[in-house]
Amino acid sequence: MAALAAQGKRPEQVRWIVVTHAHLDHAAGASALVAACPNATLLAHPRAAKHLIQPGKLIASATAVYGAERFRELYGSIAPVAAERVRALDDGESFPLGDATLTVHHTAGHANHHFVVDDPALDTVYTGDTFGLVYPALQARGRFAIPSTSPTNFDAALALKSIDKVLSLGRKWVALTHFDAYEDATAIATQLARFIDRAGTWVADAARGAETQAELVARFESAWRKAISEEAPWFGVAEKKLLELDVDLNAQGLAVAVEAKRRGPRERVG
Repeated sequence: MAALAAQGKRPEQVRWIVVTHAHLDHAAGASALVAACPNATLLAHPRAAKHLIQPGKLIASATAVYGAERFRELYGSIAPVAAERVRALDDGESFPLGDATLTVHHTAGHANHHFVVDDPALDTVYTGDTFGLVYPALQARGRFAIPSTSPTNFDAALALKSIDKVLSLGRKWVALTHFDAYEDATAIATQLARFIDRAGTWVADAARGAETQAELVARFESAWRKAISEEAPWFGVAEKKLLELDVDLNAQGLAVAVEAKRRGPRERVG
């Protein structure tokens, strides 16, 4: 709202509210924005749209990940969005913005309800979590990018395919929700692929075992810390502390992926 005001625009002028996926660190404010912008339509992946219209399962899933107290602290209350205010976009579908035409591309791997937004007018792809996390505070001694494998739909092969899709668009900038816009997309993709290759191997190996969920999370936390140290041996205590939440969430996501792999593809979460 402050950004709109700074540009001399009113909430009534907002046409689109776009969410790359329904994870709450990206979409928890969607219902509040829809309420504040009476003429806006919420654009989302078809699988994400249904969770924004009926957020009960999303709230329950996030509460299980964060705990009830932390969930309330982070996200407060989340209201359903009226179905008539939501438009689901298929893979390759476009929408106009001023003189530009923006196109979405479905990108599974991080989440099955994810798309990226290609903006040729600004030579930019808005990547959500498809293109990993590049924290500005960790870039002082070279590029450091890490994928998000948080619960519940991580798939290494699909994640790599989606990264290739972003690169294939050939845009100058990749704009990451976490955080900023970068020109060195190939360098980011290369490092992400190394992490994802490791994670895919960890999941495949663990799926052949019988470790409990808690044991899997502990195993994967250790594996992530080791991999981070291999990729950025110069990181000190402060840098590693900044990544602790991601280590925890990434480990939980891989543990869920192991359980899904053990059950077989027909029972995987949609």
